[in-house]
Amino acid sequence: MASFSITGLLADVWQKKIYPAEVVVEKGIIQAIRRLAADAPVNEGYILPGFIDSHVHIESSMLVPAEFARLAVLHGTVATVSDPHEIANVCGLPGVEYMIANGKTTPFKFYFGAPSCVPATVFETAGARLDVQEVEILLQKEEVKYLSEMMNFPGVLFKDPEVMQKIAAAQRLGKPVDGHAPGLRGEQAKQYIDAGISTDHECFTAAEALDKLRYGMKILIREGSAAKNFDALIDLLHDHPDNIMFCSDDKHPDSLVAGHINELCARAVAKGIDVFKALQAACVNPVLHYRLAVGLLRVGDPADFIVVKDMEKFEVKATYIDGEEVSRKWARSLTGASGKDNVERPAPINNFNCVPVKADDFIIPYTGQETVPVIEALDGQLITNRIDLPAGWLLDEDLQQLVSNPDKDVLKMAVVNRYQPARPSMAFIRNFGLKAGALASSVAHDSHNIVAVGADDESLVRAINLVIAQRGGVSCYSPGPTSPGGGIPQQELVIALPVAGLMSDEDGYAVANAYTAIDAMAKAMGSRLSAPFMTLSFMALLVIPHLKLSDLGLFDGDQFKLI
Repeated sequence: MASFSITGLLADVWQKKIYPAEVVVEKGIIQAIRRLAADAPVNEGYILPGFIDSHVHIESSMLVPAEFARLAVLHGTVATVSDPHEIANVCGLPGVEYMIANGKTTPFKFYFGAPSCVPATVFETAGARLDVQEVEILLQKEEVKYLSEMMNFPGVLFKDPEVMQKIAAAQRLGKPVDGHAPGLRGEQAKQYIDAGISTDHECFTAAEALDKLRYGMKILIREGSAAKNFDALIDLLHDHPDNIMFCSDDKHPDSLVAGHINELCARAVAKGIDVFKALQAACVNPVLHYRLAVGLLRVGDPADFIVVKDMEKFEVKATYIDGEEVSRKWARSLTGASGKDNVERPAPINNFNCVPVKADDFIIPYTGQETVPVIEALDGQLITNRIDLPAGWLLDEDLQQLVSNPDKDVLKMAVVNRYQPARPSMAFIRNFGLKAGALASSVAHDSHNIVAVGADDESLVRAINLVIAQRGGVSCYSPGPTSPGGGIPQQELVIALPVAGLMSDEDGYAVANAYTAIDAMAKAMGSRLSAPFMTLSFMALLVIPHLKLSDLGLFDGDQFKLI
């Protein structure tokens, strides 16, 4: 490793001061930080610790870790606290090992968790199971820093033996336990936290977050491609800087091209948050909480730092990891040559075994009911509402079947078991806005069966079979204009995701461009959602209230049972 030094305006997060300084690096370690005279010339901008995403599912970027890293470093991210829960639900322990191995092919600092809830519930079909013994195997790995989000909060409250054994294993090994308890308040929140749960990224109101802060929990402010809680929670950083972190949770590739944790720092400062409190949440707190081997601009630390143009927009000029300027190594413009290297990556891993569907699979007979329970999707939220709408809106009297009604924005939704041939489960959903056609995806938290929504059964079949033909992917199908001069031409787009049906191992920018195109097509078909495919991916997420659909049927998240 080369030795070098740079000068700039150092943001000292320990003294909470900014001053001219020279940072001297030898063999990847900061050997000296020399404070310069106030009027000394400097040749760089502001030197800061690198940003850390304190909770992210890399799989949701649709990129393997190595490609995620290429995009993230350009925004000053040097490390992630990554929960490989998604690939674990598909491929089990080998899936987690794939993520670790792929991450090691880059200088980026990936730190993984041991997934605590695989499968997430017994009310869906997953591709694998991680028992206590396998969780402990993962927790013993150096790359695994924590027990991933404990979504089974009823299991914690009722002291389920397997749940408590997993928590105990993490505590015995000195590793923190992440939480996941949306809406949990009061005495139940205290009981959950007292069991050893240290963080939560699911708060969607400041009151809920304050409740959990009072009981000693750390709160992660999340701003992803679908779930956005920044505005609701950011003011907490004024009074609780030691116990707040920033995270994305789920980040689609087009969003990652645009920005990452640097965007949250810019928004925080714009809202009047002290810049050092923003940096504490973005850089310092994750390192301290998870005991990460990431430098924080101290003598003797790994040389993990960034240079930004200013302390308002946080536009990144350079990113260093272990003294290597990785942003230059991986830099490329959207029109320039790819920065992708030729390092050999682990071979893709998958678990996909279903057969093409046909229109008859999606018939919903009318049984005389007056109302139909409908999932109401909410833009920017993982939670959904249950609304009961007149069955007459959906009734085809000639066929005596319930069908989509695009005029009322009530569309048929289906979940297809991707692990074995089975009849699809079906429901109805509102707020997707499609006037014609269908969307489908094998990215469907948590079990990652195929989820689809469509304006008619034939479109559902076409979109789902596009995904099945690729053994995983996201697809969009338009049958063409439904009236003269209206709609878009007949066409289909699909992004193949051969790694567990969740990720592509192709160039990250190419995947981002393809995603931008398919997202635009969905919106041209009428969707008003800011991220239609990300929202779709959460409509089978049973652990988030209120009404969801699994491959086994419609699920009431409040009663925690199939209905």
